[in-house]
Amino acid sequence: MVERPEERPPLSRERVLRGAVAVADAGGIGALTMRSLARELGVKPMSLYYYVAGKAEILDGIVDLVFSEIDLPSPGDDWESQMRRRADSARRTLRRHPWAIGLMESRANPGPATLRHHESTLATLRRAGFSVAMTAHAYALLDSYIYGFALQEAALPFNPQTATEATEAITERFAGEYPYLVEMATKHILRPGYDFGDEFEIGLTVILDALTGSIPGDGSQPQP
Repeated sequence: MVERPEERPPLSRERVLRGAVAVADAGGIGALTMRSLARELGVKPMSLYYYVAGKAEILDGIVDLVFSEIDLPSPGDDWESQMRRRADSARRTLRRHPWAIGLMESRANPGPATLRHHESTLATLRRAGFSVAMTAHAYALLDSYIYGFALQEAALPFNPQTATEATEAITERFAGEYPYLVEMATKHILRPGYDFGDEFEIGLTVILDALTGSIPGDGSQPQP
């Protein structure tokens, strides 16, 4: 909703970026243009250029805002719990901002929140005892899982409330032809309280358990 003139705070870079996030949250990243952003803020498009050079700078800024919403892992604390906290926070953040999934690692000019996030994650893994190479592998594996799950979750054609109706329709249509699909639907998806999001913690646990075996020695010192 566009604010009335008497309600608008002064225009600033922060307000421009927050407005851009609001536009993207409402209509996807494709809906974000200088004109749509100006409408959101109740200003003329040209006034935006005093605070940002153009859309590329806006994308840099809003990706940094998204990173700022993700909990930072704490280097030196238990690395598994910190990676789990980070992963859970990232998933919640990307559920609020699904348009950001494909942009998180795409910016050539990362902002301060982005850099802090990467530094804290790398420091947590290194201080846990992972070698430089395994730190890179672990980081890539975790992010691939987090972003991939968030993308899949955002693309689902149903939510927990409508899963039963959608799955029952599929079961009726393909009964007898695809027995394992029917089995999955009737014995897993249609069980009371099923939520696809619950799969996230199971997969994350498998990954973290596997990574634990990659720490040499007792994991008390970073490896070269």
